[in-house]
Amino acid sequence: MPDAAACPPLDADLVLALWSKTYNTQGKPDWSHIFPYYADDIIFQDTIQRVEGKHAFIEMCNRLTKRCKELQMEIASVVASENTIFIEWEMIMIFRNTPSTSLFGSTRLTLGDDGTITHQRDYYDLWGDIFANVPLMKRAYPGFMKRIFG
Repeated sequence: MPDAAACPPLDADLVLALWSKTYNTQGKPDWSHIFPYYADDIIFQDTIQRVEGKHAFIEMCNRLTKRCKELQMEIASVVASENTIFIEWEMIMIFRNTPSTSLFGSTRLTLGDDGTITHQRDYYDLWGDIFANVPLMKRAYPGFMKRIFG
């Protein structure tokens, strides 16, 4: 795996190219070309977990690959300013014996002084997007959320 210093600096165009390539390789993602852009002390957080350190981040990515029969991502937009890059996406996952499930979300990448990704925060509504594909839940979940949260 090349070192971050050997990689061109991240910008909106490069992120679009790299992340599009990551998820559209015969159904199974390959992150190996983006790992060099992550700092050794990366902090990743999403709706269900927080992972600290590059080794733990790589292990998390590998677990996701193993759980999914197929995983693709469509990038809707990428915006960059100074040390922050936002990605808007649709992730399409197929688990064993289930129909495809789309998650809609965004990712905020924070770059350190050396240009590596020091923080990644993924935002998405895990339950709303998954329940939209479950016959009884696709009606119940929105009603529950409205009743509880207004």
